Amino acid sequence: MKGLDKLSKKDLEKTKEFKIKNSKFVKKSTKSRCKLSIFLYYFITIIYLEIILKVLLGNLTMRLSIISSVLYIIAFSLFLTAITKIFNRKINKVIFIFFMFVICIWYGAQFVVKDFLSFYISFSVLQISDQVNGFMDIAFVEIFKRWWQILIMLMPFIGGLFLTKKFNFNRFKLKKGLLIFIMIILFWGLNKLSLFIDKDDPNSAYNLTYTFNNPELTFERLGIINGSLLDFKRAIFGFKEKIVINKDIKPKKSESITIYKYNNLDIDFDKLINETKDFTVKSMSEYFKNEEGTKQNKYTGMFKGKNLIMFMAESFNEIAVDEKRTPTLYKLINNGFVFKNFYTPTIFSTIGGEMQEVTGLYPTAFPEFKLGTTYYPMGLATVFKDLGYKTYAFHNHSYVFQNRNLYLKAVGFDNFVGCYNGLEKKINCNLWPESDVELIEATIDDIINAESPFFTYYVTVSGHGGYSWGGNMMSRKNKEAYEAFGYSYSDAVASYLASQMELDKALEILLNKLEEKGVLDDTVIALVGDHYPYTLSLDEINEVSSYKKDEVIEINRSNFILYNSKMDKIEVEKVGSQIDVIPTLYNLFNTKYDSRLIIGKDILSEEEGLAMFGNRSWVSDKGKYYTASGEFIPNEKAKVTDDYVTKTIQKVNNKINISGNIIYKNYYKIVWNYLKTSDYNVVNVLEKEEVT
Repeated sequence: MKGLDKLSKKDLEKTKEFKIKNSKFVKKSTKSRCKLSIFLYYFITIIYLEIILKVLLGNLTMRLSIISSVLYIIAFSLFLTAITKIFNRKINKVIFIFFMFVICIWYGAQFVVKDFLSFYISFSVLQISDQVNGFMDIAFVEIFKRWWQILIMLMPFIGGLFLTKKFNFNRFKLKKGLLIFIMIILFWGLNKLSLFIDKDDPNSAYNLTYTFNNPELTFERLGIINGSLLDFKRAIFGFKEKIVINKDIKPKKSESITIYKYNNLDIDFDKLINETKDFTVKSMSEYFKNEEGTKQNKYTGMFKGKNLIMFMAESFNEIAVDEKRTPTLYKLINNGFVFKNFYTPTIFSTIGGEMQEVTGLYPTAFPEFKLGTTYYPMGLATVFKDLGYKTYAFHNHSYVFQNRNLYLKAVGFDNFVGCYNGLEKKINCNLWPESDVELIEATIDDIINAESPFFTYYVTVSGHGGYSWGGNMMSRKNKEAYEAFGYSYSDAVASYLASQMELDKALEILLNKLEEKGVLDDTVIALVGDHYPYTLSLDEINEVSSYKKDEVIEINRSNFILYNSKMDKIEVEKVGSQIDVIPTLYNLFNTKYDSRLIIGKDILSEEEGLAMFGNRSWVSDKGKYYTASGEFIPNEKAKVTDDYVTKTIQKVNNKINISGNIIYKNYYKIVWNYLKTSDYNVVNVLEKEEVT
């Protein structure tokens, strides 16, 4: 019995020990089951950031491709989870914190740049890093102004720091790792299949992924993560857009009793198509072969032989114009040609605006444009030099900024002068921004005294962003004069308006000097802005606007000054934009050019007007189309066919695609070898036949 009692005690002790160990195991197991899911945290974080970004930017009407986006985020979150579970607990924890920080900072950076500079961060934007650096002195101020929005976007990262003990950072076992890998492939595949849901939509997720490249629209429709990775892939491996050839051209009926010839050159496109082995060049040539071009019209040659002074005015916009505050701008805008539906699409800041104005192309390939290696036989200064004009170009900031010295030479300006290659001897180049008044005073006598006719191109800078009384020297210079009018706008708006008064004074000096020298009647003044003042918010812009502007199309509405003191006022209702400036001038000055090969079109021609914006939204003579929401708003009494929107979307996509490929392929150099005549440099005579 005693032996049995001893055995019983030992068994009891073992049983007790087992219970204690088992109890610890149960607690540990329960604790493990209570761990938060790393995958869910990644997934919820990205969804949260996408929603917050849209809310903060006011893009609630944006058509996010929900199904494909969610599937992509699931696959991406699974991928991050797999990376986070490869190593030991300590390393995995560091990886998790790093990923959370990078994701939140990336969304925060996208918000700040989009809200401040009106574009998303992409590899295209990195090509204008020197221009972005121009804002570094006010960057910290702009970031601080958005501190609470940035804090909201950092919340997942901050929460992750506090919750690290709640996550299971143990390394995946082989079976679970394989399961995660299979799930990544599955959801990635489902994402690809989902792209076919709305494939027929020209701006669908499918077409954004496979057909054309537009970073801004891609970020809006596919989300920041998907858009960023797609942008990275295209930057590394390249991407070719598809061109849709219109082979069903029907001649337009002219409403005039006069039959006008086309502003086209005699190019042997058939020979080019047959001889080229480059698929893109062949497609482009087929596209141009099937384009009509624009006809000459009753305004052709109207300014033949006159001098031309052309401006690209920094941040000039219609809200800057006031009869009392800027009387010269007001006079020029409301006399001469009055373009009532003109836009300056803000695409990649100043260089995007200038590229449109001096080439007539949409600024898709501006990094290559900056290199100045593209052949432009129809370049702005080249065309006028062929007409016998003396050409000049001036800029009151650094002459090498954004490679302006290279790309202006490519379009024909051989004697471009700016700060630090000669102009610093005549104006104060140590201000920021420099004075437009000083620019005109320092250069106008040399221009007028030159052999006539002359063509001068001015790039101004006084209206540059960073609008504050302390940060903008031109605002400060004109503060007293501005305040004398008694306006009650906010400081940033007031500073902007005061800076534009410097441009107005410069134009007044210019007109007075031209009149004094007796050449005002023989001189044409042309002026467009490079972009709207995008460092002002939409609300600030609407403080001044006579109507409520939206953030996509109407915020870009502006003026195109085209003035001669001897002409009668001519109002133009047709829609136009920066890319239409040079073909309009070419027709008015009776130059010889091929209207098919310039993507912009003569605003005074019969062709329907069209302005295209950064995310491929557009406005035509018949209405407005907002790509993000897919909404088309027809003009009152506009007659629109069922397929009008679809055809116009494809037209826009083609124009943007062709613009880029003209530069990528140096297409003008190729096509000029197929001119059937060798007299391109001979000034053409206005050709029209009267119908009897």
